[in-house]
Amino acid sequence: MAREDEAAQGVRSAGQFRLYLGSAAGVGKTCAMLDEGWRRHQRGTDVVVAFVETHGRPHTAELLRDLEIVARKTVEYRGAPFEEMDVEAVLARNPEVALVDELAHTNVPGSGPHEKRWQDVLELLEAGIAVISTVNIQHLESLADSVERITGAPIKERVPDWVVRKADQIELIDSSADQLRRRMLHGNIYPASKVPDALSGFFKRENLVALRELALRFVADETDEELLRYLSSQHPGAVWETAERIMVAVTGAPGSDAVVRRAARMASRIKGDLLVVHVSGSDQAPAGEALDVLRRLVTDVGGTWLDVAGDDPARTVVELAREHQITQIVVGATRRSRWEEMSRGSIVRKLLRFAAESGIDVHVIARRDASLELSGGRDEREQDKREERRAERPAMAKEEL
Repeated sequence: MAREDEAAQGVRSAGQFRLYLGSAAGVGKTCAMLDEGWRRHQRGTDVVVAFVETHGRPHTAELLRDLEIVARKTVEYRGAPFEEMDVEAVLARNPEVALVDELAHTNVPGSGPHEKRWQDVLELLEAGIAVISTVNIQHLESLADSVERITGAPIKERVPDWVVRKADQIELIDSSADQLRRRMLHGNIYPASKVPDALSGFFKRENLVALRELALRFVADETDEELLRYLSSQHPGAVWETAERIMVAVTGAPGSDAVVRRAARMASRIKGDLLVVHVSGSDQAPAGEALDVLRRLVTDVGGTWLDVAGDDPARTVVELAREHQITQIVVGATRRSRWEEMSRGSIVRKLLRFAAESGIDVHVIARRDASLELSGGRDEREQDKREERRAERPAMAKEEL
């Protein structure tokens, strides 16, 4: 008995929030969640199914067994009925554990107090209800744009990274690309009518391999963080790795969001802090809504936003980097016209020079803006022409200089 007690003391509880993470639909996240719910139910835990989507898969439906299911709320939207999780009913039932599928799901308007299901989950957690949920790697905010470029498919439903990292335990449900494609071919993921398009589209082998690598890297990063916390608690006086801090200098220009997400992935992989800086000069018009969008994005990817004033952006950024002990600076490739480059100088070049003097690395990231790509850079060419015409007028040229 003493040995059993000693062993039990070394086993961590499942925690309030447990998350099953997968690389794509069909890897078995929902099945794993239902299996765990059933095991807890068999041990006497009060477990309810708050929302589980079987997608018509017989095996998934069988795993519901005799678990109690909280009735869904039916909402009519644009003339059609939709079923959503009834958050109020789950709160009134007040179980010990709620099973909530598809964390990234967007709720139908009018179905409840929140726009996103992850917000529903946070409310359940605040009420003291433990939650077991599922999510695919492409829905993480910091990775969604990369997945879009890899697969060519838009990722509309996204979950802030901090919500996923809030989980007490994250378990990867893994499957090889070939195995997942076989499941698809056998009709275990999508209906037969959708299989050919899926296998030649999102479920192409190359896509699945890339998604699997993203999922494996994310879980490995989480495991490393847990290990570092353990080592720090056991040996608080030791230094286990060099601290890395990444700063991103942003404007309200199109494509800045992609630069922030790229920097967030870099910071995550090296266990570094992320600081996003916007330098406003006296001669700059306020970016307004574009900056508000960036601020929200920075919060979602776990970074810190900082507004500073300075007429020399490059010098201001480097001075701020030294103050915050930044080791790496990330900027987007400049979109200044040729005339601006000649009259005012390249901000990126100045930044590289000042940063080199301080021993700080600089990464210049290509901005990706769909509207510019579709127009073939037409906006940039028109801006160049405007600047060239302006240069032909001496008075205005003198003012610009």
